[in-house]
Amino acid sequence: MVKVIKNIVLVLAVMFAVSTVGNAQNIPDYVIVSLKTGNAQQLSKNFSDNIELVILDDDNVYSKAHAQQVIADFFKKYPPQDFSLIYQGGKEESSYAIGNLQVQNEKFRVYFLVKTKNGSSQIHQLRIERQTK
Repeated sequence: MVKVIKNIVLVLAVMFAVSTVGNAQNIPDYVIVSLKTGNAQQLSKNFSDNIELVILDDDNVYSKAHAQQVIADFFKKYPPQDFSLIYQGGKEESSYAIGNLQVQNEKFRVYFLVKTKNGSSQIHQLRIERQTK
């Protein structure tokens, strides 16, 4: 129950943040392509030095290298067939997005936060959760 409430609060916070600003940055293409193809190495190139990953029931802050391995393990177990953005937005230096990751017999909801600093976009948070019907 607490996890459901936490997810609802996250979604509402993202929607509020997006609705209150008009100059949102787009999510970089490499993020979309990496999720579509299951390329953990490409995706992790722009992880922040410490990234919060929530992958199914595992919620932790990882180093960039360790996070790449966690994502690679996820993609091995659940090879992506497609990824599509549902919603994106944010403000000048940070972008939020929600998308659907399609694997063979299942869909996952993906949430991520990308922050831009000194012209460089970095992923600070990535969440992959089973999509409920």
